[in-house]
Amino acid sequence: MKLIKFATIALLAGATFSTWAQVDTNKIEQVIKTSMARFDVPGMAVAIVENDKVIFAKGFGVTHINTGNKVNKDTLFGIASNTKAFTSAALAKLVDEGKLSWDDKVIDHLPEFQLYDAYVTREMRIRDLLSHRSGLGLGQGDLMIWPSTDKSVDDILAGLKYLKPASSFRSQYAYNNLMFVTAGEVVARVSGMSWNDYIEKNMLQPLNMTHSRAGFSRIPSSNKNWATGHIPMDNQLHPFFVNYLEDFRGAGAIASSASDMSQWLRTQLAGGTMPNGEQLFSEKQQAQMWHPHITAMASKSAFEAYHQQFRGYGLGWSIEDYHGFKKLGHGGGILGMVSQVTLLPEKKLGIVILSNQQAFGALAAVTHEVLEDALELEDKDWVEDLAKKHFESKEKAYANAKPAAPADYQPQLPNINYTGTLHDNWYGDVIIEQLDGKLHIDFTHTKGLKGSLEHYTGNTFIVKWDEKLLEADAFINFNMNTENRVSSAKMRAVSTQVTDFSFDFRNLKLTAK
Repeated sequence: MKLIKFATIALLAGATFSTWAQVDTNKIEQVIKTSMARFDVPGMAVAIVENDKVIFAKGFGVTHINTGNKVNKDTLFGIASNTKAFTSAALAKLVDEGKLSWDDKVIDHLPEFQLYDAYVTREMRIRDLLSHRSGLGLGQGDLMIWPSTDKSVDDILAGLKYLKPASSFRSQYAYNNLMFVTAGEVVARVSGMSWNDYIEKNMLQPLNMTHSRAGFSRIPSSNKNWATGHIPMDNQLHPFFVNYLEDFRGAGAIASSASDMSQWLRTQLAGGTMPNGEQLFSEKQQAQMWHPHITAMASKSAFEAYHQQFRGYGLGWSIEDYHGFKKLGHGGGILGMVSQVTLLPEKKLGIVILSNQQAFGALAAVTHEVLEDALELEDKDWVEDLAKKHFESKEKAYANAKPAAPADYQPQLPNINYTGTLHDNWYGDVIIEQLDGKLHIDFTHTKGLKGSLEHYTGNTFIVKWDEKLLEADAFINFNMNTENRVSSAKMRAVSTQVTDFSFDFRNLKLTAK
């Protein structure tokens, strides 16, 4: 998802110092409250680790605007793509145990694994699954897991071979969740237990992450201390529940709290040594996870802001230099809920922020302020600066979200001409039917993707989903045969600025059955 895509935070400019500056937690607490108010965030939980000590772990606001239940340091949020680092660490642990190698071929562990290109199928290694260099495009194939579908891991693996790559193997970075779903299945095959069980028994429990679970459905019914996401629309917040991306498995399914995540931060900053003194994974494997496996051009704006010389992606971690320091991190996003993890290993500093609204800027502002204190940088009002950019960008995006009137309007054929079942090889069936005189669409594997069709021009319609909070209106263009019946169809988002990239309608090749 765009929100699930790692968020590279543009951090502050200014000189760094060799001395360690104590983070002012009183100041940070005020910044958190200010940021929540400015960005209209109902609830937030923050933990800061400094020199192997948890110096701050606290919740703010409410878990749900209608219940008023308070967020605390143990409140569970979906950490979404911050799950990816856990999947990488699980594989690192198995590497340490001699059960696999980073350079093992995927087909050695998943014989049925098959991609569009035979060469890539044969040469894909474990490390390739974790570094977004498979050749698949941004979010390609995500409709097999988002919104919640009825597809099993076997179904997902079977669909991979139909996804035509967007670039050549290992040549470009493109964020892709399905490779991490595949990596999670490698964990399962090698360990002999499900990815969920392995993560809980071999990672969360040893880390003493007592409230965390590898999937929303695994949260005990007795634990009501979990947050619901909220989506801003029409100048008000709308609670929006999703199951913390449970279908994403190794790509994004973990539920955790600020307190629990602080133990994860301490372990990362200690080279894999857990707070109990035991080794979760070795420093040797951490070096692999923290090494850039694919890079991208440093941006001019990032260089001007914090002297960025490089940026890239390791194994489950985004990596960049920041004022000469190595900075690791990741963002996580669900509709209505976002999280951010930031590490400065040389300063032994870690920050985790969880929230139940989808404004990344609110989290970035808090992160900026912590780093500003830690590195004694120029004092700036990060909340106001980022809020201004956030709301200006949002206003511009929504202003351009409505489709322009067609240049040459053409009438449609009778509704019945468009009805029938369409099939995509990797997704499955999509049904177009006429109900009460109106055309409707049904993505048969996805309960949340049902909607109606509004005529645009000719054989092109706009799909209006029943759940408006998805913000995923899409064009569907029907190709007709000589009998004026549908032979195939293509879809694309009406607005790529508003619609999350995991609604990858653009990758569907629908043909009439």
